[in-house]
Amino acid sequence: MTSTPEEPQPAAPDEPPPTPTPYGTPDAPRIAVRGEAHLEVDPELARIGVTVNARGKDRRTALDDLTRRNTTVLDLIKTYGDAVERLETGAFSITPELTRHGRGERVHTYHGTVRLTAELTDFTALGELTTRLADLELTRVDGPWWALRPASQAHRRARQQAVREAVLRAREYAEALGTTLAALVELADIGAENAQPYPQPPARMRSVAFAAETADPVAPPLDLEPQRQHVYAQVNARFTMVPPRL
Repeated sequence: MTSTPEEPQPAAPDEPPPTPTPYGTPDAPRIAVRGEAHLEVDPELARIGVTVNARGKDRRTALDDLTRRNTTVLDLIKTYGDAVERLETGAFSITPELTRHGRGERVHTYHGTVRLTAELTDFTALGELTTRLADLELTRVDGPWWALRPASQAHRRARQQAVREAVLRAREYAEALGTTLAALVELADIGAENAQPYPQPPARMRSVAFAAETADPVAPPLDLEPQRQHVYAQVNARFTMVPPRL
């Protein structure tokens, strides 16, 4: 006697997931609030832009002059040691200038340019350095642009203050209903941290070109007042609360 193999039974369908209740229920009502924070703090960094220029009747003369001036600027900035956190060369160019009159294309002179960026943490040294740089021939100084470090503790303080503000606001709503908060359901960072690394550029401090010989032998340091930085943070928070008696 032979037995017939049993046919496989179809699998039971999965149970549908419970329907979410984003707006809460009478047994677990929800409160949705936004917490905000705004701090005004001192800057931690100052950035300046330095443009070194040179010109000559031929390309080699312009290049040699530009190299010399660039080395002078770099050496001057480096004498400030730890006060300078970053020093970078951004762009370099040698450009021929053609004569405006006469037939044919003839090179009248060559212009050379090197652009540098320096970031400083010592704002006392900043005023002195910018003045000394601006006193150099064919050298232009722009800035300063004030900023916080990307990992500044000011950002952390703003985020924490925004969370505390959200909790406080939710408690006030619950107290207005004669009840208390029960649990935190959701806390969302909506990317409201909005400190600008470099605010809108101010007018340049000074530009010296072709007339540096008329400058004073020793220029007094600039008195620079750091620009206060604004740090923002916002969070969305949802809480459940003990059902109130209405």
